[in-house]
Amino acid sequence: MITKLSHTSLFVSDQEKAYDFYVNTLGFKVHTDATMDNGFRWLTVSPPEQPELEVILFPATNTLNGFDEEVRNALKLLLDKGVMGAGVLYTPDCRATYEELKAKGVQFKGEPKEQFYGIEAIITDGCGNWFSMTQPK
Repeated sequence: MITKLSHTSLFVSDQEKAYDFYVNTLGFKVHTDATMDNGFRWLTVSPPEQPELEVILFPATNTLNGFDEEVRNALKLLLDKGVMGAGVLYTPDCRATYEELKAKGVQFKGEPKEQFYGIEAIITDGCGNWFSMTQPK
């Protein structure tokens, strides 16, 4: 029986830039940062209040990732267009978090707005992913 999700992957265009964003800007904690025998870097981070969930910052265009050139190019195109990700980041105060992150240079697609499910702002990670940053009702 499957009881929970333990890992999820985010394809990123630049693993170092993603590390900086998720760890230094958002405050995620590094769970695993290891280099495999073939040189591939296995990097996972966890939201500070959800340590059991590991988010794999997966380098989409790295030749060591196991994908062929056609797949790497397709992922690069999608990341360059900023259309990957599409998750939801929880916050207890969307407007305050928006102001805090905006002051740190985080890019948003707009200011927080009232939605039927709560207050939402669309945040981008600078590595090709976007998220709904939501304060639920």
